[in-house]
Amino acid sequence: MKFHRSYFLLFFLFLGCFEAFGQKDPKAKAVLDAMSQKYQSMKGFTAGFDYTYSDAGVPGDRQTGEIAVSGEKYRLKLPDQEIYNDGKTVWTFIQTPSYKEVTINDATQMEGELTPSNIYKMYQTGFNYRLLADKTYQGKAVNVVELIALKSNAPFQEVKLMVDKNTKDLLGWEMSDGQGGVFTYSFKNLKAAPNLAADYFTFDPKKYPGIEVIDLR
Repeated sequence: MKFHRSYFLLFFLFLGCFEAFGQKDPKAKAVLDAMSQKYQSMKGFTAGFDYTYSDAGVPGDRQTGEIAVSGEKYRLKLPDQEIYNDGKTVWTFIQTPSYKEVTINDATQMEGELTPSNIYKMYQTGFNYRLLADKTYQGKAVNVVELIALKSNAPFQEVKLMVDKNTKDLLGWEMSDGQGGVFTYSFKNLKAAPNLAADYFTFDPKKYPGIEVIDLR
C-alpha cells in the first residue's frame, strides 16, 4: 500500500478556520513556545510513532513509523515508503516486493506543508490557537492546544496537540478533515540526536538496481 506524504505531513498541513476562535490564547502560546523552544534546542532527534486514520468514527489499522530530524533535514520511515530531505532535495522512496520507485522534488516544492522539521514552529505564523481542558494521554498529564489556521479552504479544519505538562514533549496530535476523517499520531521513544550523519538524510538511487526514478525538479 502506498502511503502518501499528506498522511503525515505531516508530521507531513494547512488548516481551515473556525470563526469563533479568531484570537491567539496567551496561555496556549506559552505552552506552544515552551514546546518549540525545547525541540529547537535539541538540534535533532529520533522517535518512533504510531498513527491511525478513522472515518466516521470507524478506526482503521494502526501503523508504525520512525522519524529522524536534524535542523531542516529529516528522514521519515513508513510501511513500504521512506522520505528523505537533506534541506535541498526530497526523495520519496517506495518499495514493495514487486517494484521500486523514487520521486525527487526540490525542498522548496514542499513549502507550506507540515513536516517533521517544522511541526514545532508552524503555529508561529498564520494560526489562531486556544488551550483546551487538560487530559491524561499515554498515562501522562498533558496540555491540549487546538490550532486553527486563518485560511478557510484548507483540507484539515483543526489540529489538537498533546504536550506533556512537565517535560514539554509533544506526545501526539490529531488532525480532522471536517468530513468525519481523523488522523491520529502518537510519539514514542523520543531521543535527542544532534550528531546524525549528513548522508543519513540523502537517498542514492544507484544502490537500488532497476529502480524507477521520477525527477520532478
